Amino acid sequence: MQQIPFIADIDAHEHALWLESLKVALPELEILPSTDFSDARAREARFAIVANPKPSELRRFSSLIWVQSLWAGVEKMVRMPELENIAIVRMQDPELARIMAEAVLAWTLYLHRDMPLYARQQREQLWRQHLYTPTSERTVGILGTGNLGQAAARALMANGFDVCTWSRSPDQTEQTRHFAGKAQLDEMLGNCDILVILLPLTEETQQLLNNDRLAALKPGASLINFARAAIVDYPALMQQLDCGALKHAVLDVFETEPLPADDPLWAHPDITLLPHISGPTDIKSASRIVQANIRRYLADGDVPEAVDYRRGY
Repeated sequence: MQQIPFIADIDAHEHALWLESLKVALPELEILPSTDFSDARAREARFAIVANPKPSELRRFSSLIWVQSLWAGVEKMVRMPELENIAIVRMQDPELARIMAEAVLAWTLYLHRDMPLYARQQREQLWRQHLYTPTSERTVGILGTGNLGQAAARALMANGFDVCTWSRSPDQTEQTRHFAGKAQLDEMLGNCDILVILLPLTEETQQLLNNDRLAALKPGASLINFARAAIVDYPALMQQLDCGALKHAVLDVFETEPLPADDPLWAHPDITLLPHISGPTDIKSASRIVQANIRRYLADGDVPEAVDYRRGY
């Protein structure tokens, strides 16, 4: 039985769940933790399943042609010298798009219906009603028009929101008002009552939302970051919240996770913190994607569609 390495640096419980699910999906193969491979056997492996792999462990598997990532985000992996000449296949699971769209809708409604404000009033024992704004009069902007962004846009439009989108290059869809390129970014931001960030982290998107671009948002706008922390200048975001230019932020991603106890983000009254839960990978669904990719490769030798290193995703 062919042995397939699982190169992962993740929580022990999660590691066990993934191994169990992958073994059920691929019973004809023996999927083993990479640490079970001797150095000699490691050098024979041609592909591997990976989840936050350590560079030191990847170096033992020196003959890899491609790796199947269990995550959608691969920004760390594309910067690893150990993977420079190896095809990285990122997780592209329709179920992930549905789960993320669900989260975008939930937290957009949280902001739309002023839930942070009413929670504050409860703490202050303040009984005060505020005027309702219809969803049709609330513009939600989405940065990123990949599978996740398009699924989120559909969910928001189905609930009556006015939706506009932005991407670095012209969009392939016509379902929303679309803005493209940095020349149109400020214009798009000025339309947004709520901004949702669903971009991959690349050299071009690093600190994309700096102080000037945060200031370009519609006065009183709110922000949701479900992408990567480095896309947003968080200190500048807090300044915009402090001066009242922005209303509220929902943050699910941070440079260091778990977020350190002394980080000022914890105590900010206009920030809602989430422990990176907006787009969890569905293990069973993702295992079926891995199953299809590996079986296709073993049948015809074709490596699945891989990450474009120039774009970073």
